[in-house]
Amino acid sequence: MRAAAIEMVHELARRNPKVVFIGSDLGSGVLDAMKKEMPERFFMEGVSEANIIGMAAGLAMDGYIPYINTIATFLTRRCFEQVAVDLCLHRLKVRLIASGGGVVYAPLGPTHMAAEDMAILRALPNMTIVAPADAGEMRRAMEASLDVAGPLYIRVAKGNDPVVTRAEHGFTLGRAIRLRAPGRVLFVSTGVMSSRALVAADLLAAAGVSCGVLHVHTIKPLDREGIVAESKSCELLVTLEEHTLMGGLGSAVAEMLADEGVARPLLRLGLPDRFMSDYGSQDNVLERAGLAPPAIKERVLARLG
Repeated sequence: MRAAAIEMVHELARRNPKVVFIGSDLGSGVLDAMKKEMPERFFMEGVSEANIIGMAAGLAMDGYIPYINTIATFLTRRCFEQVAVDLCLHRLKVRLIASGGGVVYAPLGPTHMAAEDMAILRALPNMTIVAPADAGEMRRAMEASLDVAGPLYIRVAKGNDPVVTRAEHGFTLGRAIRLRAPGRVLFVSTGVMSSRALVAADLLAAAGVSCGVLHVHTIKPLDREGIVAESKSCELLVTLEEHTLMGGLGSAVAEMLADEGVARPLLRLGLPDRFMSDYGSQDNVLERAGLAPPAIKERVLARLG
């Protein structure tokens, strides 16, 4: 998925002379082709994430469209003030490609696990947040990124994730995608958790519980109308995310239902409200958090009673 995003920067730069790339201490070989073809629009900075936000803001004020890539925790925790004041306040067209969203970097421990990145940025006015499900959808999201007004946060997963979206789904900012028709249960999921939602839905179907899956690739702005409409006939609405339960997709959906005055039984599934101190693989951490498909199935059945 990261490769798809980075390759698309080069493709977009070929189409639009205002596109520039800024990397922060990335490994050798990243976008070498773009560096060779258009060196004046390729920048590789050191370990100075807050500085590159300011650098990108200056370029955006001059009419350029900077695409920044580095680790998600560095773009959010480390650069919060710069993102808020330099980018969001001025509604600048800067794109933040955040590698390792969620617990992708579990082997490196809590300093690198971006379990609260969406909550941090969802609080900022003028910020748009997307979390594609797979490499194909990442390409479509990048296609749409040129036209997004204001700053855009693009949450990138590990790579080689199951492909669950199709070209015919398209990519419309703020509009969720139905992957499976609603049943007794509707999963509202985002990012790579949508593939796990589909597996959990199959397990629940085998247990006699019909389940739909609504993939929400845009966390902000949220598809309020789509979620309300899809969940209308459901017995239980289940949000599923690779993010802390504080301030992410589940919170956004709960807030939206309250604001709209819509009563829906809601089960929020996500990472617990603690620093994820477990080391291991992404799948290991998700399993320990009860976010593997068999555990999701059991938690839904328990709520259904």
